[in-house]
Amino acid sequence: MIKRDILQQLTRRVVEPRQFIQVVYGPRQVGKTTLVLQLMKQLSFESLLVAADDVPAANRLWIKTAWDEARRKMDASKQKEFLLVIDEIQKVDNWAETVKKEWDADTREKRKLKVILLGSSRLLIQQGLTESLAGRFETTYITHWTYAEMKKAFRWSLNQYIWFGGYPGAATLITDEGRWKSYVRNALVETSISKDILMLTRIEKPALLKRLFEIGCTYSSQIVSLNKIQSDLQEKGNLTTLSNYLTALEGSGLLGGLEKFAGNALRKRSSKPKFQVFNNALISVQSNRSFKTITAHPKEWGRWVESAVGAHLINASMVENFNLYYWNESSNEVDFVLEKNGKLIALEVKSGKETSNEGIYQFNEAYHPDRTFIIGTGGIPIEEFFLLNPSQLF
Repeated sequence: MIKRDILQQLTRRVVEPRQFIQVVYGPRQVGKTTLVLQLMKQLSFESLLVAADDVPAANRLWIKTAWDEARRKMDASKQKEFLLVIDEIQKVDNWAETVKKEWDADTREKRKLKVILLGSSRLLIQQGLTESLAGRFETTYITHWTYAEMKKAFRWSLNQYIWFGGYPGAATLITDEGRWKSYVRNALVETSISKDILMLTRIEKPALLKRLFEIGCTYSSQIVSLNKIQSDLQEKGNLTTLSNYLTALEGSGLLGGLEKFAGNALRKRSSKPKFQVFNNALISVQSNRSFKTITAHPKEWGRWVESAVGAHLINASMVENFNLYYWNESSNEVDFVLEKNGKLIALEVKSGKETSNEGIYQFNEAYHPDRTFIIGTGGIPIEEFFLLNPSQLF
């Protein structure tokens, strides 16, 4: 079983002297629980994993009960350290208040009970952390699997990764594409939407959110006005509602909307979003084409390549803490703009589509980026790009 690189970082944090609650979050089906189980096996002290998913209507008393059981096991083992892991913590109402109370009690009593909290909804996790647990936690975001990881684990080619994306649980199904699409739609997408968004967030129009997701995936790597989406949906509602639903989808690691780089925060917020999936599998399951037929059409395949580049970047941005944008002016465009610590990187993707570099030239004149790269023809080879950490571009 492959061990993801992030396992080493999390292990170091857990074995060091007790200081922070470790919060591990990220999309469904990326191996958060598996990663923590791997960690638990290599610890020199005992541990306990409990899951709110297994308890109907889990409440704050359930957290206290789990915590007390961890304390009992720690005392029984006569070990100086112990690890409690709580999975799907966002399922528990007002979970942060109880976690704070129990954590602070152990701190006062100098009990070295360490804690990992696992969650799938980034927005709900962050809300609880900022409201009650300030100064008591560190976060670890687990991304969708990269090409390097899928290649190592399943011997995938680059084209397979670009089409089938980074869901390890579905990797063994790709020889039967109909079965693969059904699994991703029903077991991954539907579960993420129903359990991480509809059950835990106030969504007044679930059908609208699902349709926005479908359309957004179809338009991944393209700039689309929410007004146009509203028209396509035949929905006479508030554009703020669509924007909020897109934020909810982004919080679950499904679909985001990149803002236009403009050097001005107000103009960025008012720009048309560039839809971007976090995992290219989400585009492919919406398509009636097959892997074999789409790769035979270079112009269409170019859309999948650009979206996969965007997915690689948006996942990396969650870990490496850089801002990700696009830029356009009239008919000229820069596919992706990266910003971190005052440094600016411009990226243009050239693969399977006709394009010029005029956008890069205009962007360079207007904003003077620190570095400019072409990904694909005439620049960084596409496979090489997928094997590097985007933060290296800075």
